[in-house]
Amino acid sequence: MIRHTVAFRLRHPSGSSEEAAFLSEALVLRDIPGVRNFERLRQVSDKNEYAFGFSMEFADREAYAVYNEHPVHTAFVATRWVPEVEAFQETDYQPL
Repeated sequence: MIRHTVAFRLRHPSGSSEEAAFLSEALVLRDIPGVRNFERLRQVSDKNEYAFGFSMEFADREAYAVYNEHPVHTAFVATRWVPEVEAFQETDYQPL
C-alpha cells in the first residue's frame, strides 16, 4: 500500500470563490482507477505554512503509476495545479 499525500498553499485568497472552485474540481481525482480513500484536508496547525492537503491510497506502485499517468490527473496538474498552487510538499508513505 502507498499513501500519497500533498500539502499545499494556493495563490487564491482564503475563502475566495477561486479557492472553492479549485478544491471542488480536485474531486475528479478520486474517480481515477486505483485511487482509494481520497481526502481533501484543511490545515489547522500554526506550525505549517500549507493551508490544504490531499491524501489518497493505492494498492501498490503499479496502481500509483496508473494514477500519475492517467489523463484526468495530468489534465488537472496542467490546468489547475500548476497555475493555482503557490507551494507544495509531496510525501508518499508505505506502512512499516
